[in-house]
Amino acid sequence: MIDARGRTIDYLRISITDRCNMRCGYCMPERLPDISHEEILRYEEILRICRCAVQTGIHCFKITGGEPLVRKGAVDFMRSLKKMPGVRRVTVTTNGFFLKEALPQLIRAGIDGINISLDSLDRAQFQALTGVDGRDRIMTALQAAVSTGIPTKINAVLLQETKHQIVPLSRLAQDMSVDVRFIELMPIGCGKTKKGLQEEEALSFLLSVYPDLRISGERRGKGPAVYYKSKFLRGRIGCIAANTHKFCSTCNRMRLTSTGFLKPCLCYDEGMDLKTILRSGGHEEERLIRAFRLAAERKPAGHCFDERDKITEWKTMNQIGG
Repeated sequence: MIDARGRTIDYLRISITDRCNMRCGYCMPERLPDISHEEILRYEEILRICRCAVQTGIHCFKITGGEPLVRKGAVDFMRSLKKMPGVRRVTVTTNGFFLKEALPQLIRAGIDGINISLDSLDRAQFQALTGVDGRDRIMTALQAAVSTGIPTKINAVLLQETKHQIVPLSRLAQDMSVDVRFIELMPIGCGKTKKGLQEEEALSFLLSVYPDLRISGERRGKGPAVYYKSKFLRGRIGCIAANTHKFCSTCNRMRLTSTGFLKPCLCYDEGMDLKTILRSGGHEEERLIRAFRLAAERKPAGHCFDERDKITEWKTMNQIGG
């Protein structure tokens, strides 16, 4: 599927729930009303959407939330998706709290990659950031995931209050075969109220420890990260600099919210209501395929994070999908 600007759209991020057991400040710092079960897509509905997505040329899927593993049956859903003809890659992004228990099932499901969100290794700061005393539990899950050989990545959002954690987090890639990715804070939802760091500042900390750090030129998944290597590292350091190094010209993705809204771009509250198509009946497959192609056709040239008054997406990240 080629959009109006010549970009190949082959990657769909699917949120299966808005719920999460943590309260990270840039995502959902306060208790928000849960979306009702009736409004959330059923797994069979998501699979029907995915079958149509495959027919348009989408073959890589990322499962997100909220926290996807809080939803009952999440791993069974991933197993079904992985078995679907035409699906090449299924990965999951998780906060890691329930990961160790789910890991044997994820292995049997054939999961292709695991991303773990982890912004600080300091136990007290981790609890302050997330509202949960879970640092040790997540580190145990991380080590277990790496030991399976499944490609595992750490996602760390660059926050002003966690800049002293950049080097400690990078040492995870020194001690084990894991990629540590530093992500610029995007001005979406509660992220508009937080102070983030830029990629250059993070790299300055890293270069003081790894003076030979240099761009590796690798693609390690379907995302936009730029990866760096060093002789001191077993894994890689990645940077996702959506604010300072805009990569919209090569964007290959769309997002499906847990309520069935297909978003061509994170920045704008625009897209296609697939849930209504699913639940209205009558030639739904044909209409879903048409909706995917229309969404791709309408995909904007780029986001407007540097012009915040033009951002039209006001939902929190847990409601959109991480």
